Amino acid sequence: MTDSSDSPGAHEVVRLPGATRPVALVTGPTSGIGRGYAVRLAALGYDLVLVARDESRLHALADEVRTRFGTGSEVLPADLAVAADRDRIAARAAADIQFLVNNAGFGLEGEFWTVDPARLQAQLDVNVTAVLQLTRAALPAMVTAARGTVVNVASVAGLVPGRGSTYSASKAYVISFTEGLAGGLVGTGVRVQALCPGFVRTEFHERAGIAMQSLPKALWLDVDRVVAGSLHDLDKDRVISVPGAQYKVLTTVAGMIPRPVVSRLNRGLFNARGRT
Repeated sequence: MTDSSDSPGAHEVVRLPGATRPVALVTGPTSGIGRGYAVRLAALGYDLVLVARDESRLHALADEVRTRFGTGSEVLPADLAVAADRDRIAARAAADIQFLVNNAGFGLEGEFWTVDPARLQAQLDVNVTAVLQLTRAALPAMVTAARGTVVNVASVAGLVPGRGSTYSASKAYVISFTEGLAGGLVGTGVRVQALCPGFVRTEFHERAGIAMQSLPKALWLDVDRVVAGSLHDLDKDRVISVPGAQYKVLTTVAGMIPRPVVSRLNRGLFNARGRT
């Protein structure tokens, strides 16, 4: 497997004749959960298809996993808010992918009625449309092969209302979509999961311009713990994965009390003002 750079073979790894390795496609792998998943899958013996906007960081990651694990990487720079780029990555997802991680996504700073409509549409396209299109592209071959895995990175925000508007709504879609899809995939050999982390130490909040200094330390999770929890829950055939005991308690309690009360408590705890 080679990358798409101007120097063919930059990330090519020599294989024995006839030797093949499973292939994982990861969106948003240059930081955070996406990077954690890419590195973990490389360690587990997967070659990678890496999709993000930042080409230099994609190549740096490809070099790292090649050096550490002998992993071949295909680097595909793309902006999943752009229809043509989504179509291009969907075409790649339709061929020779055994593990898909739909991780790319972002939140926005500001109240809904003040945010540029184009930014709102871009958020919807990355957080929802790309998940739909890439999953649709990858599943037929997986079902035919009777094996494969799709992990859709959602959020506790999709399970517990109150943390912003469009971001929470987009993650609620991903969770509902994944749960419905899981029912249809029973007996096919294909696993699907909605990964619902809480607050994770990544670049996410900095990029969104959201100040998080007041959040209690006990609510933070680290990336490796989130990825390990996701893989553990995949082995247990759990469609909804909520890493961290604190978030398991939070989501369980939220399911037992009236939704308006949950929303008020969540707004008070996480201060949803200024988030979209």
